[in-house]
Amino acid sequence: MNKAVTITTYNTTEKTAVLYGSETWAMAEMDMKSLSTFERNILRLVYGPVVEQRIRRKRTNQELWERCKN
Repeated sequence: MNKAVTITTYNTTEKTAVLYGSETWAMAEMDMKSLSTFERNILRLVYGPVVEQRIRRKRTNQELWERCKN
Protein backbone atom coordinates (compact mmCIF):
# COMPACT_ATOMS: atom_id res chain seq x y z
CA MET A 1 0.00 0.00 0.00
CA ASN A 2 1.14 3.57 -0.66
CA LYS A 3 2.53 5.32 2.46
CA ALA A 4 0.21 8.30 2.00
CA VAL A 5 -2.81 5.99 1.92
CA THR A 6 -1.52 4.10 4.94
CA ILE A 7 -1.06 7.31 6.95
CA THR A 8 -4.51 8.54 5.95
CA THR A 9 -6.03 5.21 6.97
CA TYR A 10 -4.17 5.32 10.28
CA ASN A 11 -5.35 8.86 11.03
CA THR A 12 -8.98 8.20 10.09
CA THR A 13 -9.53 4.76 11.60
CA GLU A 14 -6.97 3.40 14.03
CA LYS A 15 -5.99 6.65 15.72
CA THR A 16 -9.63 7.72 15.94
CA ALA A 17 -10.66 4.40 17.51
CA VAL A 18 -7.87 4.54 20.11
CA LEU A 19 -8.59 8.16 21.03
CA TYR A 20 -12.36 7.59 21.13
CA GLY A 21 -11.89 4.98 23.85
CA SER A 22 -9.61 7.30 25.80
CA GLU A 23 -12.23 10.05 25.97
CA THR A 24 -14.20 8.10 28.55
CA TRP A 25 -11.45 7.79 31.14
CA ALA A 26 -9.45 10.37 33.02
CA MET A 27 -6.07 10.75 31.36
CA ALA A 28 -3.11 10.25 33.65
CA GLU A 29 0.49 11.00 32.71
CA MET A 30 1.14 7.29 32.14
CA ASP A 31 -1.85 7.04 29.79
CA MET A 32 -0.56 9.94 27.70
CA LYS A 33 2.87 8.31 27.46
CA SER A 34 1.29 5.01 26.42
CA LEU A 35 -0.71 6.67 23.65
CA SER A 36 2.38 8.52 22.39
CA THR A 37 4.39 5.31 22.39
CA PHE A 38 1.64 3.52 20.49
CA GLU A 39 1.54 6.26 17.85
CA ARG A 40 5.33 6.27 17.40
CA ASN A 41 5.38 2.49 17.00
CA ILE A 42 2.73 2.66 14.28
CA LEU A 43 4.59 5.44 12.48
CA ARG A 44 7.85 3.46 12.63
CA LEU A 45 6.06 0.51 11.03
CA VAL A 46 4.65 2.71 8.28
CA TYR A 47 7.79 4.67 7.42
CA GLY A 48 10.25 1.84 8.02
CA PRO A 49 13.94 2.11 8.88
CA VAL A 50 16.49 4.56 7.51
CA VAL A 51 19.22 3.05 5.34
CA GLU A 52 22.51 4.92 5.54
CA GLN A 53 25.49 3.39 3.75
CA ARG A 54 23.74 -0.01 3.69
CA ILE A 55 23.18 0.10 7.48
CA ARG A 56 19.61 0.13 8.80
CA ARG A 57 18.55 2.06 11.86
CA LYS A 58 15.25 3.05 13.45
CA ARG A 59 13.91 6.51 12.77
CA THR A 60 14.21 8.96 15.65
CA ASN A 61 11.16 10.62 17.15
CA GLN A 62 12.19 13.91 15.52
CA GLU A 63 12.35 12.28 12.09
CA LEU A 64 8.91 10.77 12.58
CA TRP A 65 7.32 14.08 13.56
CA GLU A 66 8.94 15.87 10.61
CA ARG A 67 7.52 13.29 8.22
CA CYS A 68 4.07 13.51 9.83
CA LYS A 69 3.90 17.29 9.42
CA ASN A 70 4.10 16.88 5.64
